[in-house]
Amino acid sequence: MRAMVYRRYGGPEVLEPAELPEPKTHVDSVLVRVRAAALNPADLALQAGALDAAVETYFPVVPGWDIAGVVQRSGPAAPEFAAGDEVIGYVRGDVQRAHGGLAELVSADVRTLARKPRTMDFAEAAGLPLAGLTAYQAVVHTLGVGAGETLLVHGAAGGVGSLAVQIARSRGARVIGTAAPRDHDHLRSPGAEPVGYGAGVADRVRALAPQGVQTVLDTAGGGTLAAPAAAARPDARVASVAEVGVPGVVAVFCRLDHADLTALVRLAEAGELAVRVGARYRLDRAAEAQRALAAGGNAGRVVIEVC
Repeated sequence: MRAMVYRRYGGPEVLEPAELPEPKTHVDSVLVRVRAAALNPADLALQAGALDAAVETYFPVVPGWDIAGVVQRSGPAAPEFAAGDEVIGYVRGDVQRAHGGLAELVSADVRTLARKPRTMDFAEAAGLPLAGLTAYQAVVHTLGVGAGETLLVHGAAGGVGSLAVQIARSRGARVIGTAAPRDHDHLRSPGAEPVGYGAGVADRVRALAPQGVQTVLDTAGGGTLAAPAAAARPDARVASVAEVGVPGVVAVFCRLDHADLTALVRLAEAGELAVRVGARYRLDRAAEAQRALAAGGNAGRVVIEVC
């Protein structure tokens, strides 16, 4: 099968095409023909060796955790899916090896998969698992955002931020989101109230919420949490998916949870959750796609259309 691999740590320059054997499947695994795979900043970090001390790596590595595709066959202990079913998956493994989404086929544990939302094409659906799980777990489990509350999302137009906005709105919350002016109309579509970045952002948020916001979610990082948090109430609940070790801020890390993944599918099929795709690349242009992701400024997810 065709795949993109890296045989040593590095940037996009180490990614190269390869022909690999078809993956083997366990009794509780599913063989999926990948139609699309979304890129994430975590892919670049792992490829660069940033987590070498924590994650076992066996070269060559096929990167990519987010997939959407079609089941080819399922193991005898995986009756949830049958050949022809359209699925999405968060196929992060415990080790890095030739097992990622930038390949024509991937063998996935049945617990990592859910049915693809009927409302999304494959590229859109591929952008849902990691960012969606992160946003859902931050909004629902960590912050417990509820009806009538106001959530401030910093970086509201990004992959995680835009989904957090929609999830919070589906729960009846008011959402204020910081974003560049070019993304303000995009935020207004699900009912968020956009404010610009930069100097005076806390004042702009306070103008919309004079009593302060009850909850804050930082998805941007880079030490930019202080100003938006200044617009929060003293007893506000604050979380970040991009900063670790900030006093008073709960760090959120994505974890695989099949119930949460299924909840995301339900929200999408109810018309309450959409994924914006900013750029689509062929599999053989995956290194170019990684460069685009690293450069930033993409109006939506960067997705590899595999077949």
